[in-house]
Amino acid sequence: MNLLNDYGYRETQDFAPYTAARVTAEHRERYELVGEQGAFYGRLKSAIYFGEQGAEPFPTVGDFVLVEFNPTGDSRIVQTLPRRSVFERPDPSYGRARPQAVAANFDFVFIVQSLNRDFNVKKLARYLTLTWQSGAQPVVVLTKLDLREPGYADFIAAAEREAFGAPVRAVSSKTGENLESLREFLQQGKTVALLGSSGAGKSSLVNALAGESVMETGAVRESDARGRHTTTHRALLRLSCGALVIDTPGMRELGMWDVTQGLGSAFQDVADLAAQCRFSDCKHGREPGCAVRAAIERGELPAERLVQYRKLRNEARFSDDPARYRRERSEVAKKRARQSRK
Repeated sequence: MNLLNDYGYRETQDFAPYTAARVTAEHRERYELVGEQGAFYGRLKSAIYFGEQGAEPFPTVGDFVLVEFNPTGDSRIVQTLPRRSVFERPDPSYGRARPQAVAANFDFVFIVQSLNRDFNVKKLARYLTLTWQSGAQPVVVLTKLDLREPGYADFIAAAEREAFGAPVRAVSSKTGENLESLREFLQQGKTVALLGSSGAGKSSLVNALAGESVMETGAVRESDARGRHTTTHRALLRLSCGALVIDTPGMRELGMWDVTQGLGSAFQDVADLAAQCRFSDCKHGREPGCAVRAAIERGELPAERLVQYRKLRNEARFSDDPARYRRERSEVAKKRARQSRK
């Protein structure tokens, strides 16, 4: 087995005369790669990625690519291989009008929140939506269990209600409490991506799982339990257990893109009720026969769930077609204004 297999490569196809490699870090126009030759650097082949026919997706951390290997200098990346999972955000370079990949080819996503004031059920819903849409398995990891801060048990219960099929694990990176519950996801050649806000303890978690300091950690302010982001560039790390970890500063800026499947999985309760509405295009407002509103009135569905569902759905529609979304919102505002004048 060559080094690339250790980095999660599962293909058996012969791509000669090119060779396969995995992107382990991204630095503007230069990429760190690993392949059967070991670690080396590469740059995009301009004629393929920037030419008139250039429709090839730009590589990101975790991608498998084909290269023209150069043993004496930077190799040339000629193709981005199909992805089995991907995190995307609206690309700011194109007016947010198209997606930009920020991590690819991961098997699990550790959604990291801490059991203190950093815990945010709305952020958790967003991260779950994005993860289900990515094609990977979410795992909710609640850190700083050792603090046992007031309300921590309620945070765990809230996460379990929100998860809908995703495992929830409460752990302590400081004491090692319950870290073994994460070992089932840290398998040889499997890749874990990290999601979570500053101060959640992502770097400390990875260091604890690795058994050594492989990621820089930052201080957390006592006033609001938040810290600064310590990841400064996109990188894929290999742990001694053989598992791979992706952390990237771009992950904190993930917005909604096409999350149709992700919303259905993260908001399974809303989706199941919506399927029972009298009208297939029900907006869950004042329409007759709305199963969602009926469940809210009976106290079976928290009203906040519908509010959050609508917010994420609308954000996704804006990212997908900003002009159309603005037109629709403008028409709604005009309609309400006309009704108020009656």
